[in-house]
Amino acid sequence: MSTIFDSMGIDSGIIIIVLLVIVVILIGFMISNGMRLTRLERKYKMFMKGSDAQSLEKTFVRKFAQIDRLYEAKEDHEHAIKALEQHFKIIFSKYGVEKYDAFDDVGGKLSFALALLDKDNTGLILNAVHSRDNCFLYLKEIVKGESYVMLSQEEVEALRKAVNFGLADISEEESGIEK
Repeated sequence: MSTIFDSMGIDSGIIIIVLLVIVVILIGFMISNGMRLTRLERKYKMFMKGSDAQSLEKTFVRKFAQIDRLYEAKEDHEHAIKALEQHFKIIFSKYGVEKYDAFDDVGGKLSFALALLDKDNTGLILNAVHSRDNCFLYLKEIVKGESYVMLSQEEVEALRKAVNFGLADISEEESGIEK
């Protein structure tokens, strides 16, 4: 072989040195890959660690069962939320109260007008008129914020408060004013 390198004009010592450098580089790569493989094996053993060989599989099965239970609970919650939304449409969610003295001889503002409305401003007004001897209760129907019966000044004020219920809180939040 040295005759081949001699005929090309290449010294065989240089070839041996180049081959030794390549072998050293390859040995370095082997050591590096061996260390990586050892670290990977250690991580794998820690990942698979358990009292038996099926521990990881049991963990996965348990987690998937939890996911299934959470999905069922989510479905139940969605149905409950839809039911609440339907009920919320018909409940009285706004109110307004106006206290007043119905008669000059009775003080303390024991009479009151109470307006109870849903989100569409439909509901009722209760007017309790208190005198020295009796208390009278009147009920008036409200449809879309209006009454078909004549309202007293106190009932109009209670209705106004109920229709605007929560609007003052919203405008304060929007303007950044704190209570």
